[in-house]
Amino acid sequence: MKIQLLIASSDKDYSNHLAEVLSENHAESFDVEVCSAAGRLENLLQARAFDAALFEPSLVPASGLSGIRLPLLLWDGSEQGGCGGGALVCIRKYQRVSRLSSDILEEYSKAAVQSSGFGTGKARISAVWSPSGGAGKTTVALAYAAQKAAYGGRIVYLDLEHFSSTSVYFPESGKSISTAFERLEGNAALLLKAIALKDSGSGMTYFTPPNNYDDMNVLTAEDIESLIAAAADDADELVIDLPSVCDERCRRVFEASGAIYLVSDGSKTAACKIEQFAMQHYLFERMRTKIVLVSNKGAKAENALFSRTVYLPSVSSGDPANVYKALSGVSFE
Repeated sequence: MKIQLLIASSDKDYSNHLAEVLSENHAESFDVEVCSAAGRLENLLQARAFDAALFEPSLVPASGLSGIRLPLLLWDGSEQGGCGGGALVCIRKYQRVSRLSSDILEEYSKAAVQSSGFGTGKARISAVWSPSGGAGKTTVALAYAAQKAAYGGRIVYLDLEHFSSTSVYFPESGKSISTAFERLEGNAALLLKAIALKDSGSGMTYFTPPNNYDDMNVLTAEDIESLIAAAADDADELVIDLPSVCDERCRRVFEASGAIYLVSDGSKTAACKIEQFAMQHYLFERMRTKIVLVSNKGAKAENALFSRTVYLPSVSSGDPANVYKALSGVSFE
């Protein structure tokens, strides 16, 4: 699905530039039409419907808005075109196109709350988990995601840990994923697309962490299912970084996943906890065929219970981002 977007502005240079950037950098989200004349605008609105439209104040039609799901005011920040008490939601004109695109998507997610999805929902889901804290689970998840992103396609990294370390690896420049938690029953896929950030170095897509611990902690198992479905929508692969617990919320992730990367650092503690999980937890047999044991930090952890093992070398660096980048060159296949 693409949003059919109309840009109605007499500023031809700006409109054409905006349309060009949206078409080049956000083609997966928008089909763009430009109109700069009031006479043509009236005919255009009579001839076809648009999902969203950006109107400069002088081109807001007196009638004809019924064919537009989301009419928006393209505001240049001037007091004359004041955006304080108008009937239309304002989108600031002079800002980065990526930010403008995000604003449109966020507003459209509110207008299209009844939509069941936004994209194709084709993503493969891969979970990275360990019952042992400190095994390097997040590093492995990011290395795997970066490797997949290097092959092309849209790879989404979703951190479901209660205390996120995302800020260590990526800049926190966008809206918190907490924004989406409040609207999981609406068009969460489109809202997540609006707030998602893309790491320029690795090419993976990620989200700014929750505002606080409770935002993640209060999510139910059903909420987690909705969040996963929304994050996986319109992606090629969703890589989920799980906390070191094994509750109902994690079970839902395991069941939705095509592969589960179980991380061990070769320590006796990790080996003991993995053995307990395999011997004592009913989930193990249900997960067994999906599990790939990841022997991290140069360890030679082996276990006859698992048919596949990936060995990752030890990487020494004061910057955690350098570690996952180095490991992304090691095959997970």
